[in-house]
Amino acid sequence: MKIGKRDFQTEHHGYIMGILNVTPDSFSDGGKYNCLDAALEHAQEMISEGADIIDVGGESTRPGYTLISDQEEIERTAPVIEALKREFDVPVSLDTYKSAVAEAGILAGADLINDIWGLKWDGTMAAVLAESGAAACLMHNRRDTDYKDYLEDVTDDLQETMNLALEAGIERDRIMLDPGIGFAKSLEQNLKLMNHLEIMNQWGVPVLLGTSRKSMIGLTLDLPSEQRVEGTVATTVCGYMKGCRFFRVHDVKENKRALKMIEAICAM
Repeated sequence: MKIGKRDFQTEHHGYIMGILNVTPDSFSDGGKYNCLDAALEHAQEMISEGADIIDVGGESTRPGYTLISDQEEIERTAPVIEALKREFDVPVSLDTYKSAVAEAGILAGADLINDIWGLKWDGTMAAVLAESGAAACLMHNRRDTDYKDYLEDVTDDLQETMNLALEAGIERDRIMLDPGIGFAKSLEQNLKLMNHLEIMNQWGVPVLLGTSRKSMIGLTLDLPSEQRVEGTVATTVCGYMKGCRFFRVHDVKENKRALKMIEAICAM
């Protein structure tokens, strides 16, 4: 898969997407990096620790988050994307489900759009992505939790997303999928999906896993967000063994080391 100028070889190698929240209210690091200098400093730190992609988010999507206007989200993210592309030679992702924000982000230099609604929130997102040539990470999400057959419903939902993408003209080799751990799922459902992540491989596109410091880990281990590093690393290793190849994390160094270790084991 090509993202920006970089080719990602996903057959046997895993990659780290470092989270850069430029928001005042993200669940784990809200307000820490919502000025340009702090954001760039943190990006530099993550790149030095092994981040392969930097994912910029301008609106918190934690449970109960507050919607902000397109313009406010653009004002938060576009200058950061421009600065990242100017200062670092690393692909940049923009975490948004709004087509206007995506369009502005791509103009600012974003190489990938990370859509937590899998093209189902904004009816013009698919067309924007198809026209731009940017890569797309499309996540499983839904407005209700009325599952009939849980795993089958998740795959059906993702098939709908794939259909929307391909019918709009987004090329398959520019798509990755995300199972949506922590979105429209109970603790038990999150754990079940983690144990069956191999179902994500049926589309033949790379899979991104985003579990970093999430409530699934906090509830399982009874730990606050800042103490969920080991739990996150466990999910990264589990995800790699089940076929995931991109990992969106806060703690780059620890997850990068775990990936290097599991890759060495699986290569034997």
